[in-house]
This record gives sequence, structure tokens and C-alpha cells, in this order.
Amino acid sequence: MDERDVYKAKEAVDSVMRKIPIMVPVIIGVIIVILMFFRPFVQIGAGERGVVLNFGAVQGTVLEEGLHFRVPIMQTVIMVDVKVQKATTDAAAASSDLQDVSSTVAINYHIVPDKANAVYQTIGIQFKERIIDPAVQEVVKAVTAKYTAEELITKRPAVSDTMKATLTERLMIHNIAVDAFSIVGFSFSKVFMEAIEAKQTAEQLALKAKRDLDRIKIEAEQTITAARAEAESLRLQKANISTDLIELRRIEANLKAIEKWNGIMPQVTGAGAVPFIGVGESWKKK
Repeated sequence: MDERDVYKAKEAVDSVMRKIPIMVPVIIGVIIVILMFFRPFVQIGAGERGVVLNFGAVQGTVLEEGLHFRVPIMQTVIMVDVKVQKATTDAAAASSDLQDVSSTVAINYHIVPDKANAVYQTIGIQFKERIIDPAVQEVVKAVTAKYTAEELITKRPAVSDTMKATLTERLMIHNIAVDAFSIVGFSFSKVFMEAIEAKQTAEQLALKAKRDLDRIKIEAEQTITAARAEAESLRLQKANISTDLIELRRIEANLKAIEKWNGIMPQVTGAGAVPFIGVGESWKKK
């Protein structure tokens, strides 16, 4: 290699080195445009799953939370919320005794995370309107028909458990899990509510009357018991009375009178005079 070749090679290197500062920003700009336009990366947020579509066809892969790569143009990722959600549904039904019942039901549910692609493919994202509301209404009607209107009130926990079990089984077919179920309220016709109120009033009055009767019986039994005790006491006292006991009580009375005497004979004369108790008898004995 002669000097001219060496010189040309050096000039070529210098030319490339001079162009590098200009090419770097261009390359970076091209990369930024590609990233903004084609978006080859997708971020799955907390409580979400990504359904991958290849030219619109749902794939078997479900993307979990985090950053994922996708093939631009060919692949699209649909976000599906798998967090617990709440749905409230109103349902009208009839009880087994043909009473009209209006119910309000609240449920907490979530999409089974690893089945998000199947849910999106078969239902879409309108789960509540397409699946949950109709299922709740059908379950409420079916279960309500097994109970009387009064049992719906008195056996509410059992009714709620039956509805939850039935609804859970029904929605799981569509990969929707029921987390909680509650009957917000039952409402009946005005005539039925008045009949229930009248029955409760009658039961309360009957209970009060029974309590009063029990109280009267107890008081009567107490009175009879007290009378029997008093009669028994009098009988025992009468059985213990004898001539010696009478004489003893008379002597005790005379002794008490003597203790109270001040030594002065009473100055009372006449037919109404009160004799000095026991003095004469004591004198005679002496």
C-alpha cells in the first residue's frame, strides 16, 4: 500500500467519524418514532390480565401483571379487569304461596384470572349485562318459589345461602367466581305487609296475656302456700296448748304486772273498779 492509499483510507475514516455525531440523533429519533408508533411493549397493571390477539384471533396465552413485548401490527393486547367487582340487581318473583316479592341482590365477583381470554372470547367485557343480571334474576325466581312469603323473612339466612350456592355454580360455567352474596332487601305487597303486622300484634298480645296468666298463677300459688304455712303453724300451736301452759302464761302475766306496780293500792271503787290482779289468789295460797 503506497502513501496515496493510506491517505485515502484516512480520509474515509475521518469522513465517517465526522458523520457519526449527525447519525446518532437520527438513529435515536427513528427508534423513538418506532416505539411511539408501533408500541412493541405493553404494560399490564395491578389486578389486570392481558388477552393477546393475533390479527384479531384470541390466543391461549394470558399476560400477567408487568411489562411484556408484543409483535407490532400483528398482535393486540386487550386489558381485562380481574379485581373483585360489585353488581346490584333487582329481581321480581313469586313465593310458593303466590305472593309477589321484589328483591334487591348485591354480589361481589371477579373474573377467573387465567380464564380471562375465554371470558373475552365468549362474553366480551359486558359481563354484568350479558351474564350476571340474567343469572341473578333466574336464581332469585327459582329459589323464591320454594319458600312462602313468611319463610323468606324468617329463614332469610338459609334463603341467601341457597341463592349464593346456585348462582356460584351457574356463573362458574362462564369463568366468573362469586366472592360474596347478600340480599339487600325483600319487599312485598301492601296487603301482605298489613297482614304480617296484624299477626305480629296478635302474637304480642297473646304473649302478654300468657305472661299475665302465669304471673297470676304464681301469685295465687304463693298465697295458698302462705295460707297453708299459717294454718300449719296455728295447728301446731293449738296442739301444744295444755293446762300447764295456760297456768304458766297466767303466772307470767301476773309477774309482769307486779314488776310494774309502784306499791300504791288503786283508789278506784265501785262496780267498774279493776281488781289488783292475782293478789287475792296469792294471799289465799299463803
